Amino acid sequence: MPREGLIRMGFFLGVFTVIALVELVAPRRALTFDKTSRWAANLSIVALDTVLVRLLFPIFPVGLSLLAKERGWGVLNLFGLPSWMEVIIGVVALDLVIYLQHVLFHFLPLLWRLHRMHHTDLDLDVTTGTRFHPLEIVLSTGIKLVAVALIGAPALAVLIFEVLLNAASQFNHGNIALPGTVDRWLRLIVVTPDMHRVHHSVIPRETNSNFGFAIPWWDRFCGTYRPVPEAGHAGMTIGLKEYRDPQQLNLWRLLLNPFL
Repeated sequence: MPREGLIRMGFFLGVFTVIALVELVAPRRALTFDKTSRWAANLSIVALDTVLVRLLFPIFPVGLSLLAKERGWGVLNLFGLPSWMEVIIGVVALDLVIYLQHVLFHFLPLLWRLHRMHHTDLDLDVTTGTRFHPLEIVLSTGIKLVAVALIGAPALAVLIFEVLLNAASQFNHGNIALPGTVDRWLRLIVVTPDMHRVHHSVIPRETNSNFGFAIPWWDRFCGTYRPVPEAGHAGMTIGLKEYRDPQQLNLWRLLLNPFL
């Protein structure tokens, strides 16, 4: 698809800028640790992730969807559904795959070693939404490629999903104060910051809840939904109890985390 990279980068930078500005004007929680060092580490990880994926993968999800369409791969390419219906089904199905992947990354010990780096952030803001270990990103990209081929999702659905996933991750990790009424209605259609923040609680039973990234329904359907943290959003502790020393959460220690 022409200019796919520019479209995705444009949405990434636009959403990032808006969320970062709103965090300054209307923060949900006071930050407890040095923002400069956190942002330096988190944004460096984003750069490493991007370079590694570009080097390792000869084809990306949108390109694979075009190839699948050409060769008749995937469930959706077996039926003559209207294009609009294929796009909706494709986006919803891919989001379900990411929800299930997220659950597996929490409950399979080997995968948790990769994913836990995301949870070691001691504060939560827009940069946390992009803080994933490079090996997790590589594995996640491989899972998405398999899912695209099996589902047969059209290229437009894959592009919408990629943009939505990235934007939703930045939004729901944002340190944003939304009015209670707005949050209650909004979380019926999208994962909100208050909903996802519970997932970053230091309490394990809260960490293992609210796995959704964009679509909020899967947690309710699968029994993993938790509406609020026990200590409240202002009083809850972010992160993991084993990783509380900011000096041990610099870039190199984060990259080595799965092997320690």
